Amino acid sequence: MPHPPMVVEVAPQYVAAAREGSIRGRLDGVAVEPLPAGSVMPSPVETNVTQPDAVRSALRKVFNHLPARGATVALVVPDPVVRLFILPFDNLPRRNSEALPLLKWRLKKSVPFDMDETVLSWMRQGGREGNLEIVAAVARQRIIREYEQILESLEARAGVVLSSTLAALPLLEERGAAMVARLTGKTLTTVVVHDSSLCVYRSTDMPAEAHLLDPQSMLDEVFPAVAYYQDTWGTLIDRAWLSGFGEREQEFCNALNGELKVSVGSMTDAQGGRDLDPGARDLLRHGLDAVAGWMMTRTS
Repeated sequence: MPHPPMVVEVAPQYVAAAREGSIRGRLDGVAVEPLPAGSVMPSPVETNVTQPDAVRSALRKVFNHLPARGATVALVVPDPVVRLFILPFDNLPRRNSEALPLLKWRLKKSVPFDMDETVLSWMRQGGREGNLEIVAAVARQRIIREYEQILESLEARAGVVLSSTLAALPLLEERGAAMVARLTGKTLTTVVVHDSSLCVYRSTDMPAEAHLLDPQSMLDEVFPAVAYYQDTWGTLIDRAWLSGFGEREQEFCNALNGELKVSVGSMTDAQGGRDLDPGARDLLRHGLDAVAGWMMTRTS
């Protein structure tokens, strides 16, 4: 996967950008601008950028701090935009031209739109028994273009597009089994990873945002993901991480710890994030874990 040094996140509440330096994990600059309520309404099927002028204006202010004219950037979009599936396969051709029709056929009954109007990306991973699994990310092309066109109107372009939680996962260390619960607005995304394999991915609309949410509502959504992992992999999770719960984070950590009986902490303290320099770690303290996570994906 290409790794542009600049990442732009468009979230329901804000737009943000960061540019990394020549040393992995070091931040060269960051800028964040709030968005008026309702400017971005994440959905896999309906219009997302409902106030394009407001989003463009906020992003222009961000680019005044971090110039991006002519740049190729990584674009991070809200979780509901991208549907993610973990599919078992006996075999999948290596050639994209042969693999793509098979994947579309497997997915056509699982997505709420025609597969002919999607963008589809996938990667291979090993399952519990060493079997082949395909992690497939699917989005409606028209919706992805809404976000891309905002960038293009400011003379930047997206070289990579990925969802917020996928961007944040590199903050985890690649050992054992970890669960992540990320709340962005009213969207709760629950993920279980085992070593470097993605085992569970579940994204759900919640009845309220963090400041009004009943911890039991979070637990009710997390339990099916945890139970599925335990049944499928035959083992327990080792630890859990939370993100997006704001001033009530400790309350939710305590609730989850009381039920799962494992260590529960903030994504701010996840092992992967410790490799970031102090400036980049500030991204985590300000809730920009997706932006910080993208900086950890660099391999060159």
